[in-house]
Amino acid sequence: MKKRILVAPLNWGLGHATRCIPIINALIDGGFVPVIASDGAALELLRKEFPNLSTIELPSYNIIYTKNGRLFKLKLLKDSPKLLKAIKAEKKAISRILEHNDIAGIISDNRLGVRSKKVPSVFITHQLNVLSGNTTWLSSKMHQKIIKKFDECWVPDTNDAINLSGRLGHVDDFDMPVKYIGPLSRFTKSSNKVKNDLLVLLSGPEPQRSLLEEQLFFNLKDYTGEVVFVKGIVEKKQTKQVLGHITIYNFMTSNLLEKSINESTLILSRSGYTTIMDLAKLNKKVFFIPTPGQFEQEYLAKRLNEMLLAPSCKQEDFNLSKLQEVENYKGLKSINFETNFKDLFGFF
Repeated sequence: MKKRILVAPLNWGLGHATRCIPIINALIDGGFVPVIASDGAALELLRKEFPNLSTIELPSYNIIYTKNGRLFKLKLLKDSPKLLKAIKAEKKAISRILEHNDIAGIISDNRLGVRSKKVPSVFITHQLNVLSGNTTWLSSKMHQKIIKKFDECWVPDTNDAINLSGRLGHVDDFDMPVKYIGPLSRFTKSSNKVKNDLLVLLSGPEPQRSLLEEQLFFNLKDYTGEVVFVKGIVEKKQTKQVLGHITIYNFMTSNLLEKSINESTLILSRSGYTTIMDLAKLNKKVFFIPTPGQFEQEYLAKRLNEMLLAPSCKQEDFNLSKLQEVENYKGLKSINFETNFKDLFGFF
């Protein structure tokens, strides 16, 4: 009998789901049977990627951004009882899943309640430190306390001087087994002929995703090159609309997105960590607009800017002239790291 492994990414944007795709593929290649558990757009996307795998819907965290990014930390604090309630419901759901399914192990990507003492439980995160401004020490301590309830922690980065996550994924001392598994990406670089001058990749929680979409469409009406615009809205059917020089998709599955990135000169996107891993793998030039109030994205964008790899700006400061700054930056580069999935999955 093949061992069944529950893979459960957080539904916060699409990054947690998409970086689980190479793990799910590696599990299949390694003779395991992945069972996907999530909710919302993350679950819908993985169902499209893996139509033959079993899926389970988990309780939703229902995290919604504020229109004013500076108020997001306050809103998270206000919503913390609702979040704790969702985590409690998640734990109950996992107990029921283990009772009625033959599950040999759990891989949770940032779902805080998806663990069990009955089976080996892994937590995937690139945030051993959780940045929250002047409360970073507290948010990091609280997150680390939760992580330690799992059996292992996998960080999708290297533990070398050259890494992608910086201080997010690296701490001086952490009293539990931590494995650096290398950057995760579902993509492969190819030498496709360039067809698009600009590829816009949107994702992330509302209402900030919609606010940026509206702002970019207003700006791009004056753009002279060919644009592919991916809204990051996962629906039952993929849609495509051509408005002059802009081709608009509601979402793309992996194969088309990989092709589109390889065929594009420049990428414009949020500075989410999974996006950074994907674009580094494909050695792309990119301009980042971090989600307002999301300290992690703001830190990553600033770090890559200071390393002269990719320019960025605040959402309210963006205009088309900003894209010219890309010429003065090196672009993202892949990190040579071969993930040993056989060794990782030996944990199960």
